[in-house]
Amino acid sequence: MEAGPRDTAGSAEHETAEAGDQRLSSDGPDDHLSGGVTDDGPSPEELSTGPEVEVELRPQRRLRIWQLAPIVGLAAMGSLMFAFPLAFEFGDGGAVVAMLGLLIFSCAAGWGMMAARRVGYTWPGLPQRGSGRRPDWRVVLAYVVLVAAVVVLAVWRVARLR
Repeated sequence: MEAGPRDTAGSAEHETAEAGDQRLSSDGPDDHLSGGVTDDGPSPEELSTGPEVEVELRPQRRLRIWQLAPIVGLAAMGSLMFAFPLAFEFGDGGAVVAMLGLLIFSCAAGWGMMAARRVGYTWPGLPQRGSGRRPDWRVVLAYVVLVAAVVVLAVWRVARLR
């Protein structure tokens, strides 16, 4: 006899062979146990442990400490570079140091926003990434006005140092 693939077509009749008084199909004995539990296995009561609980196999997306540490470090360094010349007026170079601090702080803020966006966080009032909804123009306008006001005040303060 030659070995070949099994006939798994749903409409085809399986040929049976007789061995003594037990009938065999091409796949094996036709014993169908109720519930799929064998005599030597656990009882159906032992198998049911209560209601099913769905568990997410992927880890939760959140910012890790190694992602946050450089962002927080740059933001702190930039804000201190911006604040000290403004508070203590270091002479002629204070305006340059303050603008450099503002630039470093802004870069760290942008880096932090991009990292937060990558893990799925959004600004309040804006829709989640990939949701298909459009942001409300009033919320976007409020954020633009807020950022513009902070930039104008910072540049104005640094310009007054001279």
